[in-house]
Amino acid sequence: MQGLLLINKPKGITSFSVVSAVKRAAHEKRVGHTGTLDPMATGVLPVFLGRATALSSLMLDADKKYIAEIRLGVTTDTCDITGEVLQQNSVNVNENDVERVLERFNGKISQVPPMYSALKKDGVRLYDLARQGKTVEIEPREIEVFGLSILKPLDENNRFSILCHVSKGTYIRSLARDIGEALGCGATLSELQRTQTAGFDISQCVDLDKLNEESINSYLLNEEIAVKHLRALSVTKNQAIRFCNGGQLAFERLNITDFKDNEVFRIKYKNQFLGIGAAECEKQQVAIKCIINYPEVSV
Repeated sequence: MQGLLLINKPKGITSFSVVSAVKRAAHEKRVGHTGTLDPMATGVLPVFLGRATALSSLMLDADKKYIAEIRLGVTTDTCDITGEVLQQNSVNVNENDVERVLERFNGKISQVPPMYSALKKDGVRLYDLARQGKTVEIEPREIEVFGLSILKPLDENNRFSILCHVSKGTYIRSLARDIGEALGCGATLSELQRTQTAGFDISQCVDLDKLNEESINSYLLNEEIAVKHLRALSVTKNQAIRFCNGGQLAFERLNITDFKDNEVFRIKYKNQFLGIGAAECEKQQVAIKCIINYPEVSV
């Protein structure tokens, strides 16, 4: 089985658990997700099956949109509500204070990832170090916040919700932590839903409990839609065979002339998506990044 599933990840399970469920329903060993969601989070989780798993890396750079609920006055070791409470503070802020602080986080900013994360320090996952009671210095990273806006105003329980449009590598848990610090009362992430990633919206997703052996095919999408943003490079029958047999394609024999170094393309034979190629301007060729389908050609 091969293709793309857009799954609305439920709360309380890991992204890996979603992959395991898809493997059972599809009877397919090659299954992989793009863009991990924490167990407490819900929302858009693209899952590739079969040879299409090779496309996963091409979606990691995509920006994302979230609905995040933030609780003021509480800080935790994980920066979300599932963690151990470190401190509880009184909250003396109003909605105008929240709006002013949110403005500070728009644009390119430096962010320190949470200690409980899958990032590595000297080859060891940070969450493994955290569980051992160890703390290490974490290098800040540059991220970009394209937009923050209040969805639900601050309530009597010191919670409010925001719409977030952010770049790859952004931790919403860290964003909640930093907003709380800027407000002077601390904060933690209490709810999170990813509503969009790589152009896919929550409205397109299927609930995990609807997937089974009988239904999964009806939700399976053609994997090419995941890379529709890439330019298509049409090839001849002979070029299609060469490409899928591991051969590079010479620029001079292709129908595109404005190649950019390292640009990646959808390789197409007629209406069939074959795979991904990358331009190597120094060598004047398009090299193989991955093969997804083999050409349907008559002998």
